[in-house]
Amino acid sequence: MELALLILCLALSLLLVVGAVWVFDLQSRLRRLEHRYEHLFAMEEEPRFAAALEQLALRFSKLNARTERLVMQVGEMDRNLVRCVQGVGFVRYSAFEDTGGDQSFSLAMADADGDGVVISALYGRDATRVYAKPIENWVSSRALADEEEQALSKARKVVVPDQG
Repeated sequence: MELALLILCLALSLLLVVGAVWVFDLQSRLRRLEHRYEHLFAMEEEPRFAAALEQLALRFSKLNARTERLVMQVGEMDRNLVRCVQGVGFVRYSAFEDTGGDQSFSLAMADADGDGVVISALYGRDATRVYAKPIENWVSSRALADEEEQALSKARKVVVPDQG
């Protein structure tokens, strides 16, 4: 029993010493922090400190103005991006039985609203024909061939991916 009491007293004494060292360390850190605080605000009266604060305020003002300009530019780019080609679909095929190699093609290009064009080139032995058909809101005012529909469908999947 006495040994246990002695160990308990030693452990408590050790904890007391550790606690005291910790308190002294915290007090030392607090004094250093107070010294820095007082030094900082004592400089408030110095002209160099005031000039440095004014310089910093000017830099923040310029940075704020630049940030506002960048936000406006990004908004403008977003508005312009909607009108840029965003969806492209391409299909190669053989338009005529007497020609092979899938030399004919249909190319659909559309913006985010589905406005654009489908261009088809039909390759034959004697001649190549090129057609362009307008697209508005993913629909053409002209009849589209199956390959042109496929190209348009591919372009639309790029702009508006399947949700499923």
